[in-house]
Amino acid sequence: MPKLKTHKAAAKRLKTTGTGKIVRMKGLRGHLRRNRAPRAKALYDKMIEVSPADEKRLRRLIPYGTS
Repeated sequence: MPKLKTHKAAAKRLKTTGTGKIVRMKGLRGHLRRNRAPRAKALYDKMIEVSPADEKRLRRLIPYGTS
């Protein structure tokens, strides 16, 4: 079977954990963060797990995962 191509935009945005979950960063991090409270800014620093509804589609985009 031939090698599968990785979707490079998805690979830059998604990571695979050691247990195989796909995680992503939250949005709203680009600009205008200086107006937010430190507690609100801290909410954007964590990686969160992708929705189970999207997982099958995203696994096709990053077949070999990225760590």
